[in-house]
Amino acid sequence: MVDVPGLGLPLSLVLLLAGAGLMIAEALAPGAHFIVLGVALLVAGLVGLLLPPSLAAVAPLILAAVVIGAGAASLWAYREFDFYGGRGSGQTSDSDSLRGKTGRVTERVTETEGEVKLEEGGFNPHYQARTVDGVIEVGEEVLVVDPGGGNVVTVEALSRFDDDIDRELARERRRRERQESGSESDAEGETETA
Repeated sequence: MVDVPGLGLPLSLVLLLAGAGLMIAEALAPGAHFIVLGVALLVAGLVGLLLPPSLAAVAPLILAAVVIGAGAASLWAYREFDFYGGRGSGQTSDSDSLRGKTGRVTERVTETEGEVKLEEGGFNPHYQARTVDGVIEVGEEVLVVDPGGGNVVTVEALSRFDDDIDRELARERRRRERQESGSESDAEGETETA
């Protein structure tokens, strides 16, 4: 088998390790950034380990063809089965896609520290969080106002975004609750008198 200059390792082993490393990186930072190439390199490494020594002279060409073929097959599978999104979306996620997402505070959020769990936050929905001003307590609903990049997001409490529509909805909800409780108490009064 052909050795990689400077490493002293067989090419197939280097491909296998690189593919495994990229797949581990994908598990830690999902979004289909590494999965296609990782699968292609992993398959090429496995094929290289199975090649007989008599094909050592053409092994790099065979492995290159395997990388291209396995890469094309894994890209097709990724797009066909759409592992990371709704059917047909075909979009990968990045930090900008977190803007506008909602979640709940899991550790008190201040201007310097805290943690939130985002709904539809991906493989690991827990993010370090900061607020522009004030403190947001555990359990409060939050909205991501700046994804920032990495795993630190800037959030604001949803209760701070109270507008005319929210106030009208709350009024209507209270009115319905009063009507329901009033009709229940009327029904209880009728059963007691009967």
